[in-house]
Amino acid sequence: MKKKIAFISEHASPLATLGGVDSGGQNVYVAELAKHLIGLEYEIDIYTRWEDESLPQVIHWSEGIRIIHAKAGPKTCLPKEELLQFMPEFKDSMMNFMQKERIQYKLIHANFWMSGLVAQEIKKDIRIPFVITFHALGQIRKLHQKEEDKFPACRCAVEEDIVKHADRIIAECPQDKEDLITYYHANEEKISIVPCGFSKNEFYPVNKNEARELLNLQADERIILQLGRMVPRKGIDNVIRAMSKIEHAAAPTRLVVVGGDTNVPDPELSPELARLMNIAKEENVFHKVSFVGRKDRDMLKYYYSASDIFITTPWYEPFGITPLEAMACGTPVIGSDVGGIKYSVANNETGFLVPPNNPEALAEKIDLLLDDEVLLESMKRNAIDRVNTYFTWTHVSRIIAEIYRFVQEPLQHPASVNSEKAA
Repeated sequence: MKKKIAFISEHASPLATLGGVDSGGQNVYVAELAKHLIGLEYEIDIYTRWEDESLPQVIHWSEGIRIIHAKAGPKTCLPKEELLQFMPEFKDSMMNFMQKERIQYKLIHANFWMSGLVAQEIKKDIRIPFVITFHALGQIRKLHQKEEDKFPACRCAVEEDIVKHADRIIAECPQDKEDLITYYHANEEKISIVPCGFSKNEFYPVNKNEARELLNLQADERIILQLGRMVPRKGIDNVIRAMSKIEHAAAPTRLVVVGGDTNVPDPELSPELARLMNIAKEENVFHKVSFVGRKDRDMLKYYYSASDIFITTPWYEPFGITPLEAMACGTPVIGSDVGGIKYSVANNETGFLVPPNNPEALAEKIDLLLDDEVLLESMKRNAIDRVNTYFTWTHVSRIIAEIYRFVQEPLQHPASVNSEKAA
């Protein structure tokens, strides 16, 4: 008999279009983990906030997976920073649905701190154990964003309480585990390190020339790719500034920026896009930067495969799925030496790690890679081998399933529910 569990992901629905301000890695994590757990004898209900009144409350998304929209404030898109006030209603909506359907979940997997709050309250009421993947931590966000952090001041206290009451905490990388212990006094014995993953069915190498032809990219240019959410902390400005410092002259170099709130980039609708365009003009590289807007997920492998290098240099990054996707497509990664990126990218083997906010260091590594075809090809092969060994969703889901079993059967030894060390 299949085991029925609930996911909570209050602001990040698997149905969302990726690339917007609040749509990114967590959406992918929830969707892909659910899909792969189905093959391990689970049935999963994913509870997410009802923000589109045109959608039904229950969507049978795929075999064994339902998406259930919980009532939590007005049925419209709201910034995640404004959602805490609606979590009591979210919890009541979820409980009402469970009672109506006569469901008794074996376990709840909460994603993000507000989902953890809901799971904690349900545990108090009806004793359903819960595990949590935070995806980001308030203390780390405050450390980097300071007064720009718009989440409620109580977030860190709520997170610390969740850490105490969770049956298991999933850290996405060693840095995440260290931060949980240092800033939240987490019990090390309750933490399992399990990375994010990539789908082998979605991301694999595509012939570079064919990919460029499909995307209308020039065959004779060196293509540098930046792909992901268009928010300041992602450090896209750092990549643009590095473009003005590249000395590689063997071929023209172009930066392609994928992401944003709209399919057609419009600076009037996106202050961050307008800011980045102004920086490109100030750096005299506007003619070398192509902002192509948000793209459907089935197009991303072509952008990765068309590129010579993928770059991601955020200020901080809890994990970061895009480096895995790039490496799966055979594209070396230059990333910030922070968080999950320094766990997934093997420095000097699958790419390079550089300090964040340092366009000079970034430009130096870009030049090094573009000037050394042998190194570039070696890193491509290493990248494919690494992600297929450590970071497939199949591998990740099996470890997560062991964690679920441990939570439900505490006599199981906890050492069996930790990921292999990837870095």
